[in-house]
Amino acid sequence: MPSPQLALFALAIGIAIGAGVVLLVTWAYRMRMQTIQDNSSSIPAGITGMLAGMDDAACVLDASGLAVATTRSAALFGIRVGAVLENDELRRLVRGVRSSGISRSETLRLTTARSLDPRVVSARASVVEPRLTLLIIRDVTERERLDQMRTDFVSNTSHELKTPVASVSLLAEAIGSAADDPEQVRRFAERITAEARRLDQLTGRIMSLSRLQSAESLSQVEPVSIDEVVHAAIEAHAVQAASAGVELIRGGDRGAWVRGDAQVLVEAVGNLLANAIVYSPHGTDVGVGVKIDGDVVEIAVADRGIGISDSERERIFERFYRADDARSRRTGEPASACRS
Repeated sequence: MPSPQLALFALAIGIAIGAGVVLLVTWAYRMRMQTIQDNSSSIPAGITGMLAGMDDAACVLDASGLAVATTRSAALFGIRVGAVLENDELRRLVRGVRSSGISRSETLRLTTARSLDPRVVSARASVVEPRLTLLIIRDVTERERLDQMRTDFVSNTSHELKTPVASVSLLAEAIGSAADDPEQVRRFAERITAEARRLDQLTGRIMSLSRLQSAESLSQVEPVSIDEVVHAAIEAHAVQAASAGVELIRGGDRGAWVRGDAQVLVEAVGNLLANAIVYSPHGTDVGVGVKIDGDVVEIAVADRGIGISDSERERIFERFYRADDARSRRTGEPASACRS
């Protein structure tokens, strides 16, 4: 058994070593913070002012890769003063720029502190001084989404216009070939009229949607009776419903009034009804319900159709977005994920 003196000696040695480690860690931390402060003080005033006025996430990194200054939004991407960049791709971008001295931009997908869903960002790194690198991260997720929406809109509307235009052209040629057969001419003329009506409806929808999204679409507002809006929408689609073997049912609260554009509201409810009728099985019903909840009026259209998959619901407000080409082949109409 060790003697008490030996045990006390070992304890004293342990305390000394522990105190030395604490002092070493404290010294290293102070040196690191001093280095950060020194680097921060050496940041050009123009860059400091720029960081203070920026909405984008941005930071200034020293030669060791530590952030010595950041914007407020940089924390969304895990960038903090005194810490290295958490993302490997950002670190690689900064290292490449420091070694080459040439500014470079990359489009990356990064997660943020607010959401696990990756955001599309444009990251640009530039050397501002031999020891300092500026990194700017701009979130371009919405811009990318809008660009994709524009591309889809042009593609889908072009496709929708192509079918009736081609039909009219073929039917016109058929009329020329059947000039000696009055019955055939009459039948082809009726089909041309139907295709022209389809074109008129399609262009009308495009104009209505453009008007709905324009800045002045609701510049003229007035009291509107929801009972009249629902009645007008049902009346406008009664023939379509009868042809499809679908019954339109109105339910819910009565006597609701709102301030708005009556025509816009009728078109919105009408679009819901049109889609519900197209995708409802024969012999089923489509319900239009109104609910008054304090100062809010809710209008809901329910059907027994094929519905919209969860993966497509984020795109329901995109113009003419096609959720499934197979649906279009079954119905002869665009499988729009948008129900309004």
